[in-house]
Amino acid sequence: MKVKNRIREIRESLGISQIDAAAQLNVSRQTMSAIENMKYNPSLELTLKIAQLFSMPVEEIFELIKEDN
Repeated sequence: MKVKNRIREIRESLGISQIDAAAQLNVSRQTMSAIENMKYNPSLELTLKIAQLFSMPVEEIFELIKEDN
């Protein structure tokens, strides 16, 4: 299973810069970039903070994808 997210798409549609999002979430811009590029899955706490920042349910931001083998 793989986690896919729509963070970049949502962040940009809301007019929030990556630097501003990172500052509001208390993470580095590099961490924000890694999450957006799906190289790093955020902790549960950070996932909930992201959902709160965007005022959206977690399920609209993150999706669990079954990988074909």
